[in-house]
Amino acid sequence: MRSFANLSGNWLIAMVTVTNAASMAWFGYDQGVFSGVLISKDFLYHFPETKNANISGIVSSCFSLGAFVGAIFAFMTGDKTGRKLAVAIGLGCNLVGAILQIAAFHLPMMFIGRIINGFGMGITSSTCPVYQAECSSPRVRGKLVVVGSLCNTVAFCIANWMNYGLYFSSGPLQWRFPLAFQLVFPLIVAVALLFVPESPRWLLLKDRSDEALTIVARLQGYNIPVDDPAVVAEFLSIQTSLREERLEATRTSWKDILQFKDKTQNLRRLLLSCGTQLMQQFSGVNALGYYLPTLLQQSVGFSSETARLLSGVNGTIYVFSAFCCLLIIDRFGRRKMMLYGSLTCGSWYLIAALTIRQGEIEPSKQAAFGKATAAMFFLYYFCYGTSFAKVPWVYNSEINSLGWRARGAAAATGTNWICAFCVTQFTKVGVNNLHWRFYLIFSIFCYSYFPIVFCLYPETSRRTLEDMDYIFESNPHVLVAGKPDLTSRKRPGAFVDAETRRIEAGEQKGDIPQVLNDEKIDHVQSERIV
Repeated sequence: MRSFANLSGNWLIAMVTVTNAASMAWFGYDQGVFSGVLISKDFLYHFPETKNANISGIVSSCFSLGAFVGAIFAFMTGDKTGRKLAVAIGLGCNLVGAILQIAAFHLPMMFIGRIINGFGMGITSSTCPVYQAECSSPRVRGKLVVVGSLCNTVAFCIANWMNYGLYFSSGPLQWRFPLAFQLVFPLIVAVALLFVPESPRWLLLKDRSDEALTIVARLQGYNIPVDDPAVVAEFLSIQTSLREERLEATRTSWKDILQFKDKTQNLRRLLLSCGTQLMQQFSGVNALGYYLPTLLQQSVGFSSETARLLSGVNGTIYVFSAFCCLLIIDRFGRRKMMLYGSLTCGSWYLIAALTIRQGEIEPSKQAAFGKATAAMFFLYYFCYGTSFAKVPWVYNSEINSLGWRARGAAAATGTNWICAFCVTQFTKVGVNNLHWRFYLIFSIFCYSYFPIVFCLYPETSRRTLEDMDYIFESNPHVLVAGKPDLTSRKRPGAFVDAETRRIEAGEQKGDIPQVLNDEKIDHVQSERIV
């Protein structure tokens, strides 16, 4: 019988997925739970300052600000610490921040707790999708990264229903218990980290080839030897791609990178990665995520109880949409999902803005228009959940080269968090001053994403992570529209040929590690994999 410490194949990948999923669930839970905390009577009694729209916005958005700083930290240290240690550091910060929020008895303590909690989340949300992608095969990589984002959505739903259930309670339980419940997620991550290996691609980045080869074999399946042809082929493809990337780095200056003249187009790839996260946040999700109960009361006119109930219903719809995304993301590809999200999310926000406007013009019909607005919010969340909620996390874990993957993902996640800070901070102020026009802004943003994605974003579905280097080396021009190899969901034959050349080059260069020549290889494998 296999021990947990020696998991392999699907069981090992499942444990990596648990690590990613629990980390992302934590993020979703905070997004959902704090919307209810902000309108809890006992919370307002202890923190009356939050009745002010600006203060309330700061209390919500300081989490995102801390996460932005955490993402910058991951950008600077991610390739030094490795994936597992980075997650562990984020985990520790999350625990400290959560405990400070639970025990808060004045507003500065709540601020500090949320900033520290956000800092840890910035690190883990930058690292976990990359870790998942680096340990997954191209065939299921998108689905597995989406599983993490799906758990984010499930946690968001749980938080919304918890807010509704605790509405009928009284005292500190109404808001301290929901904040305490978030400790479940880091405990799951802490346990999972005991049984997962380091990323094989990071190990190769650090020239620890024997360890990397062993982990590649473990990820391939149970009791697969390191000299298995599939294991050797994958190892050589990664190793050759890394060697070419390093060779290119010695020939390329920062000036070349900033002018998009480097062979692997690292800055262009980083900007594409950051762009997906900017699109995610400025599609307006956090305007609803952190404030939906408040907006349903303020803009639509529902009671506090009804607003909480509808938030729970919305969370359930969001979970259903996430399951749909899990089923279709590898079937339709990343580009089509973002194009569809642009049109649908923009349309629902546009109709919501118009129904709110009509409700303001005709107060006698506000109830009817309010129901229509709530329906638009629900439709928005469904379409967002099947597109921009999930695709950016997959895309930014795939698009960057190995040497830039941790930095690229951290920069993209940092973009997500600073944009989330802006949206969260100014939503209540914007609604108070612009009324229905505030929602129109997000509609315009969503529609603008269609030409951007159509013209600039290559498809990453069904490609290996090493294919990404070939895409940008062979296509230096920024426009991808009209180029089937860059926009087709199916992996082009040219990419398969390029992978074959990488494997052959690795064999010629002698990239196979010493462990393959060890006469005791079978014994080593039985000890390390079984």
